Amino acid sequence: MPRGHKSKVRAQKKRRQARNETQSVQDVPAAGAQGGEAPSCSALPGDDAASSSAAGLPQKSQGAPPTASVADAPSQKGSGKGAKGRKPEKATTSKPTRSTESLVKDLLMKKAGMVMHYLLYKYKMKEPMLKAEILKIIHKRFRQEYPEILKMAADRLELLFGLEVIEIHPGCGTYALVTKLDSSNIVLSFSGLSFPMNALVMPLLGVIFLNGNSASEAQIWEFLSILELYDGKEHIVFGEPRKFITEDLVKLGYLLYEQVPHRDPPSYEFRWGPRAYTATSKMKVLEFLAKINDTVPSAFPTHYAEALREEALRAQARAAARRYAAYVCAEGCKAKSSPSAPQ
Repeated sequence: MPRGHKSKVRAQKKRRQARNETQSVQDVPAAGAQGGEAPSCSALPGDDAASSSAAGLPQKSQGAPPTASVADAPSQKGSGKGAKGRKPEKATTSKPTRSTESLVKDLLMKKAGMVMHYLLYKYKMKEPMLKAEILKIIHKRFRQEYPEILKMAADRLELLFGLEVIEIHPGCGTYALVTKLDSSNIVLSFSGLSFPMNALVMPLLGVIFLNGNSASEAQIWEFLSILELYDGKEHIVFGEPRKFITEDLVKLGYLLYEQVPHRDPPSYEFRWGPRAYTATSKMKVLEFLAKINDTVPSAFPTHYAEALREEALRAQARAAARRYAAYVCAEGCKAKSSPSAPQ
């Protein structure tokens, strides 16, 4: 076969393949405007930057991202000299394209975001949550993917709000949200609703911890935008996000919001508040981050070492407090048992 004909056949094959991939994605309906992408919770154990990225928690800059390798560049062979007088074919793979599987996964996550909003709204309004209504929201074309979408939404509700999705009567398609409480969880109240400690507070404390125990406003808003919380945009649970993080959580003692000295223009940063230190610890926050990344705390080596040091200091403080309490008790017993002084 002549070289020019081979080149033409190859080019036509590439174009057909690209059209087929695009069509397969377009066959799936687009998500609604209220659905948003969730932070990925897949585990990337190893260094701190990788693990925090998996959790959707922004860290201080670790440098520029790697550029594409030479091997990723499209081949120009057979596109220059083939058919006489024909212009070279434009490379169809000049930029790496996302696979169909990745695009479909993103679409399912957007549908899960829509379901999460629906469940939160019903929870706030104290109304029943029905499978039939959820199917209308995500479109009947996604009936087969319904269990996966519901699980995605349930995982996000547990992560961000400490709420568990339960089916009231198995098989009837009626759901409810309940708080997952244990002895270490402190209940917070927002908008007249109750949420455990990890209702956004733990993720925020995680962002601060991963950024050297202080996080700039830009880092906090970058994280909140992943959770679809935007400055000036009312949220169904937390209200106006800026007021929530700079006033409500500050008044409750979970966060400190302070101006950075000697900065022009003025800038602010967030730190742990006094109540955060009594309600939780760096090790507990690290365990929370490890759980959502399906890994272990030691996957964050630098922060794990810091958390261990804090645990040791806390243990020493508790031991000192016990010794002091024992000393006071002993002295009190001595005073009671000794004879009274003569008058």
